[in-house]
Amino acid sequence: VQLQASGGGFAQPGGSLRLSCAVSGFTLDRPAVGWFRQAPGKEREGVSCLSTLNDITHYADSVKGRFTISRDRSKNTVYLQMNNLRPEDTAVYYCAANLGHSSSYALCNGHPSDWGQGTQVTVSS
Repeated sequence: VQLQASGGGFAQPGGSLRLSCAVSGFTLDRPAVGWFRQAPGKEREGVSCLSTLNDITHYADSVKGRFTISRDRSKNTVYLQMNNLRPEDTAVYYCAANLGHSSSYALCNGHPSDWGQGTQVTVSS
């Protein structure tokens, strides 16, 4: 099982970025997948998660209405579209999955079974 994150970078406040997570070793038709982030001096938090079984999503309150998680089964890739970025969104972002269940809520609030490497997102003027 591998998860390969990409797409991080620099954005100004109000800008947009899209993160991608290419997965291998499993298909996006049952597990829960999602994105976590960790800012300096803070704990890692679940930002956005998706059940690939029933398309139910879960978002942290801090990103609702600004971030959108999606997946492309044909490309085995999970995306995080981040709009209206704020300086407090600055963090290392990680894609993750839990192959043992399909609950997006449980993934974002629990412990993934598999992690990808992080990608840095910096929002600054």
